[in-house]
Amino acid sequence: MLFDMDGTLVDSEKLWDIALQELAREYGGELSADARRSIIGTAMAESMRLLHDDLGQPERDPDSSAAWINARILELFRTGLPWQPGAFELLHAVRAAAIPTALVTSSPRALVEIALDTLGRDNFDVVVAGDEVVAAKPHPEPYLTAARRLGAPIERCVAIEDSPTGVASALASGAAVLAVPAEVPLPAIAGVHQVPSLTGVDLEALAALLTDRAATTG
Repeated sequence: MLFDMDGTLVDSEKLWDIALQELAREYGGELSADARRSIIGTAMAESMRLLHDDLGQPERDPDSSAAWINARILELFRTGLPWQPGAFELLHAVRAAAIPTALVTSSPRALVEIALDTLGRDNFDVVVAGDEVVAAKPHPEPYLTAARRLGAPIERCVAIEDSPTGVASALASGAAVLAVPAEVPLPAIAGVHQVPSLTGVDLEALAALLTDRAATTG
């Protein structure tokens, strides 16, 4: 079982909104709604590029901006992270069934360590953070890395995602994909099952995704 974090398990995107808008104002501008949507699910370097371009300041140092964001978001994460509807129940059902589980996120390890205080460190056998892979989402590397570390064939894994970037990563990896759109609507995508929230999603529903995937791929 492969879980994304931001927007999927916890409602942290609103905290990212605060930090990104504060940085944009620090630079004398406002982050547009289109740019904010594009940033969701991306790795930090790409997020900063999108922010700088949106502000018309592409010359800014992405490392400096990333350091500012990381410091601010650490403060915000420490205020607490609310669970997304149904996420707590599904995660605990998965763990009660002793299903190998990974957290696969674009957030850097420092933020993940704080989030794990809410999510529960024992709920994950493997954690793959955004700064621990060479190629970030939408590349399949994060999900392939998680499956390899779990010792599970990616074809037998279900990935749960909320963003277009994350869905693209999970789908390209070969996992069965359950999409739960949060901040950004998702178009219908072949091979991706969508639900409005994780409320009511159970182990039988996850098993059905693998059955459907096997039938589709022959």
